[in-house]
Amino acid sequence: MYLNQYLFLAAVLFCIGVYGVLSRRHAVLVLMSVEIMLNAVNINLIAFSVHIQEVSGQVFALFVITVAAAEVGVGLAIVILIYRNLASPYLDQVDSLKG
Repeated sequence: MYLNQYLFLAAVLFCIGVYGVLSRRHAVLVLMSVEIMLNAVNINLIAFSVHIQEVSGQVFALFVITVAAAEVGVGLAIVILIYRNLASPYLDQVDSLKG
């Protein structure tokens, strides 16, 4: 496959992720959309790494995957705490926790 096909796939995935973050109110769906955006970035890193024939992009993609796994763990812990306090996973009700 050509480089532009991978870049197009990554752009489509990133746009889907941005749409999911901006349009969803459910906290778990927002976290899933962020993960889709991180996967789009990983596709870009690996595609450019293969194109220029260096492994630095692939190594950096492994670090991004590691950070994404940690982000999911922390994000789900926050969502569980919000659900315990509000009995609702929707992000528009988080403002009531102030004060």
